[in-house]
Amino acid sequence: MRADLMAAVLGLAVAAGQGGATFAPDAEGFIRNWLVLAPIAIPEDSGASEIDKEQLDGEAAMTPKAGEAVNIGGAIVTWRPHQTAGYFIDFRESFGAARGEDAAGYAVAYVIAEAEVAARLSIGSNDQCKVWLNGKPVLKFSETRTLEKDTESADVTLVKGRNVLVFKVINEKNSWQGAARFLQNGAPLTTVRISMDPK
Repeated sequence: MRADLMAAVLGLAVAAGQGGATFAPDAEGFIRNWLVLAPIAIPEDSGASEIDKEQLDGEAAMTPKAGEAVNIGGAIVTWRPHQTAGYFIDFRESFGAARGEDAAGYAVAYVIAEAEVAARLSIGSNDQCKVWLNGKPVLKFSETRTLEKDTESADVTLVKGRNVLVFKVINEKNSWQGAARFLQNGAPLTTVRISMDPK
């Protein structure tokens, strides 16, 4: 193959892989594709106070992309695309066997809606969590617990086009998990698409 033709073909392949793919929620509406940034060390047993501190500047309105590296207190942490094995994020699985206790992590999903839609955002976490949609605070939980589906929920509006869902979860001890889905009239909202691309 001619060098210029091969370069064109490779260019198309690279362009096709740069965030163009979108993903559907699962049958229950749970988001299974996220960008995850973890682990971020926090003081021991401090989740209740750390949940209200910014581990990352501008956490509510961030729009990360896969492969983006962040310096947090001298530690370099990278945003990684993560497809969950079940309905929930297992933060340890997203970065491998490393620090998983007394740690914070972020998960971001770009939720694409074909039209403006009123929905209910429903989440669960192990342990503390905080959630923003399009830069606005939506949900917060400040205690320790095990993961269950739909422990907190709030009415939200998805705008037409791209919506930014930011989900911060802190783990004190043991399992480190988070789950989120959108519901409409009590049923899973499965018509939205999930992207890893902020643009």
